[in-house]
Amino acid sequence: MSLESDLSTLLKTVCLRTFPDVAPSGTAAPFLAWQLLGGESLRALDNTALDKRNSYVQVSVYSLTRAESLTKIRAAEDAMCASAAFICRPMGEPLTTYEDDTRLYGAMQRFSIWAAR
Repeated sequence: MSLESDLSTLLKTVCLRTFPDVAPSGTAAPFLAWQLLGGESLRALDNTALDKRNSYVQVSVYSLTRAESLTKIRAAEDAMCASAAFICRPMGEPLTTYEDDTRLYGAMQRFSIWAAR
């Protein structure tokens, strides 16, 4: 499997409404979206690709309450860091937000993930 499919499958255990990049308009809360933010490009001295890749991933949770957003982002962190499919490290604590137009509370967190290429 790929990092993307492993991550989606794992995050759906935290929130069934999980989407790459952005949730479709009108999605009921709570929902989760994740994005790839680049990562470390690794090459051997002969410039060949290694068997691992590093990706920076942002996970965003949107909910009707701040408490639920924080609970779900913490659950996502715990699940990702415990995964046997890849190695995950948080890159800091969650950032919280409120979206006036949707009236949803958000919690976002970035991670560094090492996975098979």
